[in-house]
Amino acid sequence: MPVTLYHFAPSAPSRSSLLTARALKLDVDVKIVNLFTKEQLKPEFIAINPQHCIPTLKDDDFVLWESRAINSYLVNKYAANSDLYPQSDTRTTATINRLLYFDAGSLYPAIRAICFPVLFMGETKISKDKRDKLNEVFAHLNTFLEGCDWVAKGSNYTIADIAIAASVSSIVAVGWNLTPFPNVKKWFDKCCATLPGYEENKEGAEIFGNAVSSKLDKGEI
Repeated sequence: MPVTLYHFAPSAPSRSSLLTARALKLDVDVKIVNLFTKEQLKPEFIAINPQHCIPTLKDDDFVLWESRAINSYLVNKYAANSDLYPQSDTRTTATINRLLYFDAGSLYPAIRAICFPVLFMGETKISKDKRDKLNEVFAHLNTFLEGCDWVAKGSNYTIADIAIAASVSSIVAVGWNLTPFPNVKKWFDKCCATLPGYEENKEGAEIFGNAVSSKLDKGEI
């Protein structure tokens, strides 16, 4: 029986869970929930997830939301101790967790702070403070990647790379320039070429990017 993923392609967290499923070669029943038209507020979806957020995973009678929790659950259940999230190496696991928290607590919020007001609050400019904050976060990521192919410093990509790449792809699709961060750009190019299902991710990121950039004043990106 396939797992069910309630998904919205423009959402970076949702795409990260689909990328994880693709990396694991799982049979996934993808059900689209359109956040732009507020389908997540329909009673039938709230009955599944009272927090009505995307992505949401249903695996038999088990329901889980929050993308990074979903991603680790999928690996632990369907490919225990794989290179995506190697539980036998506590230091590597801790590093992956730190990077997942970095995505959840620093990178994705900095991207959301720019894009949400444009999409839903009528803003047409990006303030200097918001630009500086995102570039500060990218500078940290650039440092993390010094001398490394992947963010957790191993020889293989992990769910940390998947989550961060999904976030980065959204703001790149808006038009953000990664050139000042050469390690990030090199890593992101490698993710684009390596992660299974990346073209699917790119399509969703471009929908998001076009939605944001079309509402910005000319020259803002």
